[in-house]
This record gives sequence, structure tokens and C-alpha cells, in this order.
Amino acid sequence: MTLNNAAAVLETSNPVEVAGTSAQPARLAILCDITEENWPSMDLVGEMLSQSLQRDHADSFVTTRLSPPLRRRLTRLRPKAKSFFNADRLANRLWDYQRWLRPRKAQFDLFHVIDHSYSQLLHYLPSERTIVTCHDLDTFRCLLDPQADPRSRWFRKMMQHILDGFRKAALVACDSVATRDEVIAHDLIAPERLRVVTLGVHPTCTPEPHPLADAEAGRYLDSDQANPINLLHVGSTIKRKRIDVLLRTLAAVRRDFPAARLIRVGGPFTSEQSQLLSELKLESAVVVLPFIEREVLAAVYRQADLVLQPSEGEGFGLPVVEAMACGTPVLASDIPALREVAAGACTFAQPGDLSEWVRSTSDLLIERSEHPDLWTRRRQAGIENAARFSWSAYAGEMANLYRELLAGVSK
Repeated sequence: MTLNNAAAVLETSNPVEVAGTSAQPARLAILCDITEENWPSMDLVGEMLSQSLQRDHADSFVTTRLSPPLRRRLTRLRPKAKSFFNADRLANRLWDYQRWLRPRKAQFDLFHVIDHSYSQLLHYLPSERTIVTCHDLDTFRCLLDPQADPRSRWFRKMMQHILDGFRKAALVACDSVATRDEVIAHDLIAPERLRVVTLGVHPTCTPEPHPLADAEAGRYLDSDQANPINLLHVGSTIKRKRIDVLLRTLAAVRRDFPAARLIRVGGPFTSEQSQLLSELKLESAVVVLPFIEREVLAAVYRQADLVLQPSEGEGFGLPVVEAMACGTPVLASDIPALREVAAGACTFAQPGDLSEWVRSTSDLLIERSEHPDLWTRRRQAGIENAARFSWSAYAGEMANLYRELLAGVSK
């Protein structure tokens, strides 16, 4: 079936003439990242959206999560070579994914690209029936602010190709008001095509104990030191995460709190970060965890004393609300997205201001040990704030957007 024929079938069958009451549910494709790229947050969004739609909205949508396998070229020769893997990633994103999708797209009425950095797919999809989720504008930073993110000509051309696809989407769902406002500020998408749909908190993120997961987390966090103070950071090590601030904060805090150590979840340090780690003589004070299951991650949150999020830019800040849901207080950068999702339930410090990060971390650790009543109230405020975010609510809002899109196509 050709694309035009597929559109004709959709218009003729009119599956949502009255939203959600059609005889035949609309066929929805959730287009996810290539699994081997290992972006846990993107994988989580696709997984939780698909599960929630299948559970709560099966009468309206038949949901299929799509993700092609990575076709290996150079990594067949050198599997561990990072440059070879990146080359294979680009080939798969810009060529193989589209070829894999082409014979399948006629099977669906609607398409949802989970990750805006895969917006090149819009060049091969019916844009009037496609939604893209925008998490942040990092992908396009070299085009929007070339001085802050200088790149080669070929890289900018590739990003322009992705941005051109992004701008074709019928609707763009932003994780936060902050992300929506940034999209508008750069005039990337007309405001009437933008929606804000906040992410959810995984159901494993709870202050309640989980004996098996807690025991597994305890093995990861085992220490020869008695009563270590666990400072936790969850996320990647890309530049905007400000791992340099994280490490320098740890080094300074350890002067007054020698039991403090950093727990890192989200991949290894870069070579530059590893060098800083060595310069600060922190090797014995940092624990880098491997990939861990969601239940164990929640247990790590629970066993942490404080979560640090020193990013200079975020589109949502999922670790902030996950930590709060587990009852762990958070110190986060004072940036729009984190202010939005954390509300008044966490402590903020200016991004990049080392003295403020050190002072705030120390103050919170003192509060924890000397003012347990204040600490308990802080934990409870976080738990209550995190309750605002659920994947069930996320899927419900997305289902409304799908209906809106189909209603517009059927006119």
C-alpha cells in the first residue's frame, strides 16, 4: 500500500469521527531510539507510554513500539571503537532507520517520534499524522547558538536536516513549559502546534522499601568506610550536566565531611572528567554504577543522602522528581525547567557557582544530621511534589493529542 493510499484509507474509515468511540481503534506507531544507542531516558519514555496506552486506551489505539536493530558496519571490525560506533549510529539514523520503516509505515494511522533528535524521520512520514516529543534543544544548539557550540560544516548540515524534519511535525509535545518557551523563542514551531505534556515517575520510585532491590543496591554501595554519606548523581556525562561542578563540589565538601562520596549512575566519565577526578584525588570517593534495573535504581535513590543535579540546562529533569518520589532531598541548578518540575520542594543553587554549591550541600548535610524534623518535612514535600507526575497521566494527555490529530486529518 502506498502512503497516499494509506491516507485515503484513514480518511474513508474515519476511525475517530467521535473521538475514542470508533468501531476500529486507530493504529499508532511509537517510534523509539535504536536500542543499542543506550539512552535510558528515551527508552523509558517509549516503554512507559506504550504500556500505559495499552493498559488504559486500548479501545482507542492499537499501539506498536518500533525500534530497528542497529545495522553494524564498522563495529563488526572493531566492536569497542567509539569512533566506529558513532559512524554506525549516524548511518543507522540517517539511512537505515528510514529504509527499515518504509515498508511498515502503511500499517499505521498515526506516528509518534519519541525523541526529537530522530526528527529526520519526518521526511519519510506523513507529517500531518505525526507528533514529535521535544525534550530539549541540545540537538539543534550548533544551529541556534553556533558560538556556544561550534561544529563542522557537515555536522551543521546534518543537524539542519533533522531540524527541517522537526519543523514538519503536525504537533510537538514539550516536556515542560521551559522547553516550549525556548522553542517559541527560537521561532522553530508555531505556538499553536506546541503542547506541554510532562513526563511521569516510574512506579518503582517510592519511599517504601523493596527488600530484594534494596539488598542489591546495598551490594553496589557497599563501602569499607563506616556510615558513608552518599551524594548521588543520575544522568549522562554530556557537557551541560556540569560534571566538573559535581566533582569540585565533592572535593570541597569532603574537607568538612570526609565520609562524603559520589555515586554516579548513567555511564562512565569522559577522559577530561577522569583527568579532573585524578587531579582532585577523588578516585576512592567515587562509585560509578553499571546499568541497573529500575527497581534497583529506585533503591539507590532511597539509600542516597542527597541528590545533586548541577546541570546548566535541562528540558525536564527526570532524576529530580524520581529522587523526590523516593523520599530523597535534592539540590538542583536554578534553571527554568528544574524550577518548574521541582516547584518549591528542593533547594536551588546557581549553575556553575561552585561556592554556592559547596555551601548549599554542606548546609543540607548539617540539616540532615542536626535537624531531623526539618529533614523529614523536606522529604515529605518532595514526595508530595513528585505525586504530580505519572505515566498514566502522560499517556492520557498524549491520547488526547492523538485524537486531536486524527480529528484534524478526517476533516
